[in-house]
Amino acid sequence: MMSTKKERGKQRKKMGKGSRTCTRCGTHRAIIRSYGLNMCRRCFRETAVKLGFRKYS
Repeated sequence: MMSTKKERGKQRKKMGKGSRTCTRCGTHRAIIRSYGLNMCRRCFRETAVKLGFRKYS
């Protein structure tokens, strides 16, 4: 039995860009996964200093 598009929407995506969300705002776009951050670039720029990152250039 093939599932319809309506039924597939209820399942959680396991792989790909859509499976990872920003821990702060929930977006799927531009996720930084380094050091286990899982944060979008916009949220990272806002909280980088609090997390201990410094800008060198």
